Formats: sequence, C-alpha cells, structure tokens
Amino acid sequence: MSALIAARLNDADGDEVPLLGRFSYDSADPYAVRAQFFAGQTVLPYWYFDRQMLAEGLQRPVGEGDVTFRPQRTAGGEEIRVGLRDSAGGQGVVLLVNARAVRCFLEETYAVTAPGSETFDADGFLEDLLAR
Repeated sequence: MSALIAARLNDADGDEVPLLGRFSYDSADPYAVRAQFFAGQTVLPYWYFDRQMLAEGLQRPVGEGDVTFRPQRTAGGEEIRVGLRDSAGGQGVVLLVNARAVRCFLEETYAVTAPGSETFDADGFLEDLLAR
C-alpha cells in the first residue's frame, strides 16, 4: 500500500521547495514505512522510517541522529517536521509534511498490521543473510 503526500523541503537559505512524497507500507516489514520524495522529475533518495516513531512524531518530538520528527503548526495547518541527515555530522535537510495525510496513511497501515501485533522472524532473517 502507498500514498502520495504533499511535502516541502526547507533549504539552508530558508527557501521552500515543493515535493511529493510516496509513503509505502508492506506487512512483510511491519515496523517500517518507506518514504521517497520527488521534486518535479527529480527522484530523491528514499528513507525507511520506523512506523511507531513516525506516529509518535505527530504528537511530540522524537528521534535523534539521522531522523527526527516533531509536530508543527503553520498557517496552512498541522505538519510534521522531518529532520534528515545522511550521516553523523553530515548535511541535513528539513521536510515539512502534511500531518493529516500522514495520519490517514498510518490508519491504513494499522488496518493491515495493528500496532503491537508486528512480528519479526529473526531466524528467517539470519538464514537469508547467511545464504548470501
């Protein structure tokens, strides 16, 4: 399942670049939400977000390091501020994403895999890893 969600990139000069984000969820990886952003015809690198952390970021600041989330109110309504950094001490960017659309997307993921019912097959993961 996936959803297209409007976002804006805040650059270092304070300018905003409109983006479109494709948020995807696969019950085979129940803890993760994949997000890929597009600026016109340009496809930006994708990120994997922890689903629970994303949900908590709608209510309060969470995360440290490479990915952070926090709620933010603007004249346009509620947004979630997503801080992304490519490596420790590396350059970072800030995305502002429509909070209502993220909430709706998360509700759809909960219909597939309810919060707290996620499972992880560690034995299968290790078997696949060692087979490579």
